[in-house]
Amino acid sequence: MVVVMQEGASEPQVQAVIDRLVGMGFDIHRSTGVRHTVLGAVGAKIDFDVRDIEVLKGVAEVLRISAPYKLASRAFRPQGTIVKVGPPGREVEIGGQEVIMMAGPCSVESLDQIQRSAEIVASCGARLLRGGAFKPRTSPYSFQGLGEEGLRYLREAADRCGLLVVSEVMDSGDLAMMLRYVDLLQVGARNMQNYNLLRGLGKVDKPVLLKRGTAATIEELLLSAEYIMAGGNYQIVLCERGIRTFESYTRNTLDISAIPVVKKLSHLPIIADPSHGTGRRDKVAPMARAAVAAGADGLLIEVHPSPDTALSDGAQSLAPDQFTALMKELRMIAPAVGRTLP
Repeated sequence: MVVVMQEGASEPQVQAVIDRLVGMGFDIHRSTGVRHTVLGAVGAKIDFDVRDIEVLKGVAEVLRISAPYKLASRAFRPQGTIVKVGPPGREVEIGGQEVIMMAGPCSVESLDQIQRSAEIVASCGARLLRGGAFKPRTSPYSFQGLGEEGLRYLREAADRCGLLVVSEVMDSGDLAMMLRYVDLLQVGARNMQNYNLLRGLGKVDKPVLLKRGTAATIEELLLSAEYIMAGGNYQIVLCERGIRTFESYTRNTLDISAIPVVKKLSHLPIIADPSHGTGRRDKVAPMARAAVAAGADGLLIEVHPSPDTALSDGAQSLAPDQFTALMKELRMIAPAVGRTLP
């Protein structure tokens, strides 16, 4: 249930409604917008009369939400959410007018490699440096990342180039360590329904990038976001990274339609990952252009100084000149859909 307070409702009136809802057995999540305060009431109680809340002073509207995700629903925050990443003074806003570019190699291989990558993507207008320090690989014999050493390299390279850091967290036990290096904590497709990890992320004061699972529906993606939000962390960026279909030509099928669907169902910003979505270097740019045209709030792109020698996912990584060309194309597309790109 969502309770929309009247414009100008006093704090005592808001608190009286909260007290009443708590007394009915609900957990309350408060969202304060420019004009209205919205209260999200979450719980298993279903035998109540909305009129009991509608008659309280200061209440403008009471809405039952039929969707299983309450806090991630557009009704909870109709104006949309802007996720702020990074420390004060260096914040990047995801979900605003600017299309935010996050780029870098699939994995951190060495200090020199990640520093060269940072210089390349920063010069083209990227705002976040991506790179995996812990890599969940299908084969146990593949390169698994450098661990904390890779995180130190990533942080050092990003700071040198004025970038923020996004990297994947695989285990709730690694959160304390990751928080020292990473500005945006990524949950990979394999961990979208790792509920212990999601609960842990709900307790941290750090934004989360939540990727859609390879066989997950949009509703399941939003329910995973709900797990994090139920813990108190509302700073979530969703990511469409391709789903598994019967088509075998590309690594996955990038579901461009998920972008406008999520925009309608949820207030959370959504970005696209055309690198994992296609698995083919020559298909990344066309799908990146399509994602921006469809309304994506940002892109996650794999860029490597020398893709042919990459230790992981070289086939889907752009070379520096390809990333430069893509950014020029996106700067023409973004204004056509009311967005900007630095």
